[in-house]
Amino acid sequence: MVREKVKVSTSTRTRQWKCVESRTDSKRLYYGRFILSPLMKGQADTIGIAMRRALLGELEGTCIMKKIPHEYSTIVGIQESVHEILMNLKEIVLRGNLYGTRNAFICAKGPGYHVARLTEPIDFCIGLQIERNRGYGIKTPKNFHDGSYPIDAVFMPVRNANHSIHCYGNDNEKQEILFLEIWTNGSLTLKEALHEASRNLIDLFIPFLHAEEENFYLENNQHDKKEIALKSIFIDQSELPPRIYNCLKKSNIHTLLDLLNNSREDLMKIEHFRIEDVKQILGILEKK
Repeated sequence: MVREKVKVSTSTRTRQWKCVESRTDSKRLYYGRFILSPLMKGQADTIGIAMRRALLGELEGTCIMKKIPHEYSTIVGIQESVHEILMNLKEIVLRGNLYGTRNAFICAKGPGYHVARLTEPIDFCIGLQIERNRGYGIKTPKNFHDGSYPIDAVFMPVRNANHSIHCYGNDNEKQEILFLEIWTNGSLTLKEALHEASRNLIDLFIPFLHAEEENFYLENNQHDKKEIALKSIFIDQSELPPRIYNCLKKSNIHTLLDLLNNSREDLMKIEHFRIEDVKQILGILEKK
């Protein structure tokens, strides 16, 4: 078992994850304890709940889903029943980057995980189907018409996860440390599980960032289209009085876009222009 002292600091350093304890509880159960600090009040619970749910529900694992039927109706030379073999196969932990469903075979003997005991000197070979998924896979025999045997699978590489919070500092500057405990079956290391859960949470929020960028793009696109439309409308199409029209033309204002690019103060600087003229222009623009 590896354990490290937790040092609480009131500094404003960048928050970071750190493993403070790790141990092997059994061949298929590994334990790790991590901390994240410093956090502001309330942040530890928010992160802890999200991480626990991501660890238990979002991570994928690889399991044996069914035993492909043997060539013969009975398996000669095997002590265990078919049911016992299925239960033993269910406990096998697989590690890899498999995607989808694949066929596999077990053609080996000791000293690894116990699958079956031979009572006669036979060649023992089992055809299997393995799958990568998340959560639970409950299979019923009626779904398998080819004579194969279904196996209920637990794809979750993280078997349990808990979080706790430690507060420190005074009331005005109270901070928190998040403690996160993780148990895995060994198909993922403790740090791999933490990394994948964090990445999955980030992936969940990325669409919100893209939506903001898309909205910004659409707004800009609509703005550009409006500019093009305003460039196409000349001031002589706006029913302006001749005197106002002539004043604008002398100031190189030819389209509605040119007109909108000038403030009220800019228009008042035009020779022979009056406040009533500006009000009349604004009234015409409102109708547009």
